[in-house]
Amino acid sequence: MCFSAMVTMDLKTLMRCWEAYVDAGGWENLYRRRAEGENLLIAKAMDANFYNPTSAVEERIKGYIEQYNREQTKKCEAALFVQKKRLADAERALSVKETEKALNDQRISTNKIEWNLRRLNTLQRTELKPSDSRIFPDWYVPVFAMDGGKYVIKPMRYKCRLNGKPESYDTKYPGTYNARRDNLEGFWKGVFGKQHGFFIATAFFENVKLHDYEKRALRPDEKPENVVLHFNPQPAAPMFLACLWDRWQSPGKPDLLSFSAITDEPPAEVASAGHDRCVIPLQVKNVDAWMKPAGKDKAALYSLLDDRERPYYENQIAA
Repeated sequence: MCFSAMVTMDLKTLMRCWEAYVDAGGWENLYRRRAEGENLLIAKAMDANFYNPTSAVEERIKGYIEQYNREQTKKCEAALFVQKKRLADAERALSVKETEKALNDQRISTNKIEWNLRRLNTLQRTELKPSDSRIFPDWYVPVFAMDGGKYVIKPMRYKCRLNGKPESYDTKYPGTYNARRDNLEGFWKGVFGKQHGFFIATAFFENVKLHDYEKRALRPDEKPENVVLHFNPQPAAPMFLACLWDRWQSPGKPDLLSFSAITDEPPAEVASAGHDRCVIPLQVKNVDAWMKPAGKDKAALYSLLDDRERPYYENQIAA
């Protein structure tokens, strides 16, 4: 488990928030590629923008969503058939004799049946749940960028692959969904001061060690156990999270827009909960300056990150 967030994805809300327009062609291309079989991760809350289309582009995107859902439904139903048979075979074997193989088959098939049933439910329902807005590394997110002096909402993958880097960087450096503030002039020097963005989130999640969260040392022979903490800013308000982005290009490959959230040393309550990094919510008054870095020296850009919103992050173990 790694950093994830509850992200605002309602395009009408986002457009009103910052007088931005939507890169409709970019979203259409993304949904088309997913419908054609690419493993592109898009949250259901993003899909909901196109359930009631008002333009030809939105109508096509809705068609791609329906095509993708049909194919995923077929896969889930086929998997359910296989796993139900596996479970029945295991239970018949267990009625005769308990074996490790039969017990494993029973456990694995039961888990896979439950997973596929949940997946089918998600594919078929149209009403949204809070979890439908939660994103993880490698998921696509509506990110604000600048294009020709105007704000535009583009689909970007949450794990930045800098242009010129090989595709293998995604696995060699899996942590590039975050850009450390103290490395902005190192690894991120090609985009810091050039390609700034932000996305809007209402909460975030972090993976911590249970004994750190409980503020104690490991007991003798105790193995470290991970827990996921849900952090909610108080007072509750949207967070304009600073990020860097790039457009990766390679002959014969589709362009990849991807981004990384900038992180810094955590406030006391996050550190006390056992985590050593925290995202940076920009103050609204500083967003425009952050998004237009040209002509500003590095000290001025760092000052925008330092002059951040500082809510209190309540936390609890995620359900």
